Amino acid sequence: MNLTHLHLHVVDRPAAETFYREWFGLVVDRRYDQLTFLTDTLGFELALMDDASPAPMPPWFHFGFRLESKDAVIDLRQKMSDRKVSLVKPLFQDDTLVSFRCADPDGYPIEVYWEAKGSLAK
Repeated sequence: MNLTHLHLHVVDRPAAETFYREWFGLVVDRRYDQLTFLTDTLGFELALMDDASPAPMPPWFHFGFRLESKDAVIDLRQKMSDRKVSLVKPLFQDDTLVSFRCADPDGYPIEVYWEAKGSLAK
């Protein structure tokens, strides 16, 4: 069983759509008056719903995107830094995990990481 859906309330849906398309390769699958579904190649769906004042998330909340290599994480962090994407947790590196956190336009924290196969780094 895999997690296949995440639903977020966003203030500026076009900005959120652009962010997830540009940085994480999601594509718009369907769009309605107040809701957009973006997907990846594995079938994960990210739902973005219009909301003028989304409820705040707990400070520990985040979700993540696993990348294929250490270098991919480091490269994406540098590109985000160069483009002034909000970076909310610094780059961490060891033999089993490379990660950082950024924030989307609504401030949702996103962990971008690579993890060695079979590691219990998390």
